[in-house]
Amino acid sequence: MFPCVPCGRDVELGEKGLTDCLRNLTLERIVERYRHTVSLGSVAVMCQFCKPPQALEATKGCADCRANFCNECFKLYHPWGTPRAQHEHIQPTLNFRPKVLTCPEHDQEKLQFYCRSCQRLLCPLCKLRRVHTGHKILPVAHAYQALKEKITKEMNYILSNQDTVLDQITQLESSITQTEVNSVSAREQLAQSIRDLTAALAERHASLTQALEAARQKRGEALAAQVAERRGLMEHAGLMAFTQELLKETDQPCFVQASRQTHNRLSKAIENLQHFTLAADPSFRHFQLDVSKELKLLTELNFIQAPLAPVIDTQRTLAYDQLFLCWRLPQDSAPAWHFSVEYRRRGVVPGGASRGGIRGGLAAARWGWQRLDEVSGSSAVIDRLEMDSVYVLRVRGCNKAGYGEYSEEVYLHTPPAPVLNFYLDSRWGLHADRLVVSKEQRGARSVPGLSLMQAADHALTSCHLTSDLLVGDVAITQGRHYWACSVEPGSYLVKVGVGLESKLQEWFHLPQDMASPRYDPDSGHDSGAEDALDSAPPFCFLTMGMGKIYLPHNGPSSPTGLTYPLPPRLGVSLDFEKGRVTFYDAHSLRPLWEGHVDCSGPVCPAFCFIGGGSLQLQELVANRNADQTPVRRVTIQTRVSNLNNN
Repeated sequence: MFPCVPCGRDVELGEKGLTDCLRNLTLERIVERYRHTVSLGSVAVMCQFCKPPQALEATKGCADCRANFCNECFKLYHPWGTPRAQHEHIQPTLNFRPKVLTCPEHDQEKLQFYCRSCQRLLCPLCKLRRVHTGHKILPVAHAYQALKEKITKEMNYILSNQDTVLDQITQLESSITQTEVNSVSAREQLAQSIRDLTAALAERHASLTQALEAARQKRGEALAAQVAERRGLMEHAGLMAFTQELLKETDQPCFVQASRQTHNRLSKAIENLQHFTLAADPSFRHFQLDVSKELKLLTELNFIQAPLAPVIDTQRTLAYDQLFLCWRLPQDSAPAWHFSVEYRRRGVVPGGASRGGIRGGLAAARWGWQRLDEVSGSSAVIDRLEMDSVYVLRVRGCNKAGYGEYSEEVYLHTPPAPVLNFYLDSRWGLHADRLVVSKEQRGARSVPGLSLMQAADHALTSCHLTSDLLVGDVAITQGRHYWACSVEPGSYLVKVGVGLESKLQEWFHLPQDMASPRYDPDSGHDSGAEDALDSAPPFCFLTMGMGKIYLPHNGPSSPTGLTYPLPPRLGVSLDFEKGRVTFYDAHSLRPLWEGHVDCSGPVCPAFCFIGGGSLQLQELVANRNADQTPVRRVTIQTRVSNLNNN
């Protein structure tokens, strides 16, 4: 294995060793010119054809003869009018280089091509290898010109920004000085912290020692008093001696008077003898310190660390009316005081180096990294964004140690049109025994009503399914709009889409089944792209159920339609002027299917339940943390006004 100088990786050398590697002749020429310029390695190169001891110092070298000559010998061996006179003469050298690069794998084959995919020079034989199939291969002259122009531009850019280079050098030198000063300050703070810890330990040591000494003295006094009491029970001392003298008293009244207190003392002494216990515990088990936690803290004592890179919660992060970014810190991370959230539009490189050259610099000035500072908590909301754009987001934490590492970048695609906020209409012909709308009117589920259960009770083989329609409480009369919802994967059949308001009213008022407008028996074909807008159907739905979504055929490539796994969220975009409805995977904003709808009148979001199912409208990010439902400002015409006008 050999370390590659440009990339630093270890590469395996072949059987030929270093001869398998291409010589960097350009670098050798630069080094040779530098040696002659600064007189490095001033070992004299002697003429190889002068006879000693009169050998002279060489003044020329011949790249074709690969030898060094003095002036006289060069003229002698390269006479005018001969082919040798055309040889290339160079500076004298001890390391002759080949005139052209040749392929290390195919001897004498010149390197005439450059593979941009592999970034390698190729000979004509290497070019024919299968490993380069499909690669972009250029003649070496084209690669030379392109790279030379690119390097020239880069060099000119750096030369034109010498003031910036000098400013950065000044800033770096100042940073070096600040590093030295701050390191001394940090060392002093470290020593002071250790001194504070030592002083706190010494103070605590004195306090605990004092408590231990007080306990020793108290217990010693208690035990000493017990010893004195026991010694008084000896035969010729203390209480026993007094009792013996008391028994010698013959005067009965005097004896009775003096013996009462003695009797009490003797009874107490007998009780103590029979139930002997120490007045104090001689062990000091309770005065031992458990310093395991403290020792662990001391062994782990370290400088404060910046928070680790946060982990983005991709399940909760989404782009809707606003961007909602959610994250968490790893378990072993230091706590963060606050976070910094950065975001930018994809395709714009910070610092002005965006697509489009100089014009890209103006775009980058507008769409470079933007930052939300001192974000508390573990989530952030970003507003005022461009529609149908991909944004790159990242976050990092900050504490006393400074900012930590950035999280992995996450990409969010904003909706293709303004988000439409609406609620489910629970007043317009709703079958309360089969559909239940949530209190917030943003979710609905179908339930087995009494009539359905009674009908199913009388049959074993028939399928008693009902089709219940639910609409939004707004009617669209202009513009482009987008909304999203999620369907419970266990739902039997649920249709999501839009419909002409007048036709939806007819559907409500006709309890019998209605044929899907896409499959009109008179048309004989699906309402695909071949249908004219003037014959667009009044409804446009996508059907989903049992964890799948059905995409109708939209051309000869899929005559029978396709089924795909049900996405977590389904997006719907309506272009009223074009009468076009596009369905998306709301998580990635990937288009799923596109259809047309009659927009000759007000159009409403509509949902159809066939069998059991559940649906939930996507909540606005702006309303997530609101204490109460904000005042709705609908800029499009509502159904109530439509009905009044009619």
